[in-house]
Amino acid sequence: MGRTPCCDKEHTNKGAWTKEEDEILINYVKLHGEGCWRSLPKAAGLLRCGKSCRLRWINYLRPDLKRGNFTEKEDEIIINLHSLVGNKWSLIATRLPGRTDNEIKNYWNTHIKRKLLSRGIDPQNHRPINPSSTDNNNHSPISNYQKPIEISPKINPAQTDDPMMMINNVSFKVTAASAEEQHSNGSSVLSEELLNPQVNLDLSIGLPR
Repeated sequence: MGRTPCCDKEHTNKGAWTKEEDEILINYVKLHGEGCWRSLPKAAGLLRCGKSCRLRWINYLRPDLKRGNFTEKEDEIIINLHSLVGNKWSLIATRLPGRTDNEIKNYWNTHIKRKLLSRGIDPQNHRPINPSSTDNNNHSPISNYQKPIEISPKINPAQTDDPMMMINNVSFKVTAASAEEQHSNGSSVLSEELLNPQVNLDLSIGLPR
């Protein structure tokens, strides 16, 4: 048989604490210290169980409790410790004097979780929710791109030794193409730079012989 919980005793108040009960508990702890919470209610004259007295004292009545909102520094301490130990609120409370484990847990669920989500961080594993995708396209677009002109394989190879090439009586300057300007079909490429067009526009019209 285990120990019978003190809260199972009859004639024990289980509702909200009154101001008079708070005063009795405060005065008793000031005189006798915390001691054994199981025997404290009877010694102090309170119709409460020991667990209720302990929680009331720790979470609301002890003089070193911090009042007011959590500071930014406290927020960061909670976040950093939670990333290391998880939901061990009692352990986290030891690093925040004046704050209770229950208070920290409630603050985590109502405020800090939303703060982390607004930063794009998962409150459970403290990792980014949507990591930025890596840009696989590292090539910048080619500026002032000129459409290349393909050379027909029927052109006399002897002409390729000359930096000037005649195509349909029009002079072109032969330039080396970069790798980005090469076509997939492997054909040679010329920059579309027209030099001194030499097109004979003189037309003669005569009767056929």
